[in-house]
Amino acid sequence: MHFNFLVAVLVSESGGGGLMDVNPGLMIWTVVTFIVLLLLLKKVAWKPIITALDKRENDIKQALEQAEKAKDEAKKILDENQANLAKAGEESKKIIEQSRTYAESLKEQMIKESKAQAKKIVDDAALEIQRKKDAAFEELKVQVAEIAVSAAEKIIKESLDPQKTKRVVDKYLSEVKKN
Repeated sequence: MHFNFLVAVLVSESGGGGLMDVNPGLMIWTVVTFIVLLLLLKKVAWKPIITALDKRENDIKQALEQAEKAKDEAKKILDENQANLAKAGEESKKIIEQSRTYAESLKEQMIKESKAQAKKIVDDAALEIQRKKDAAFEELKVQVAEIAVSAAEKIIKESLDPQKTKRVVDKYLSEVKKN
């Protein structure tokens, strides 16, 4: 009630002034109202606003720290991946070189085996040729002996001269030995 009375007194004292007139009572009440409003805002609004701003600032700091950690982690993973890639490249080169060496040794081994097999085939063929040659020579000797006996029979039938017969047989045998 005193407040209304005080406001009424101040308003009535001013009497009617212009827009530019200074009214000390209005000024005091404006200051008092402003101070009351400031106190009320401090209690009701500023604390929650400041708390929210502080929380937001802390959240942003944490987000920046997490982003920095994530960046460091990503760089670390990238470095590890590059190291693993280099290691994999070296291992693949090593495997390729081992495969090349193995293929070369396998090729040399196959060539050796092929040469040995070819030599064996040639040797076997040479032995077979020699065996057949020896068999043919034996058969030829038998045939020559038969021919010689046959020739001797004919010679004996024609002439019974032993010296002549012996010379013919020796001559024939020496010709067979030369062949």
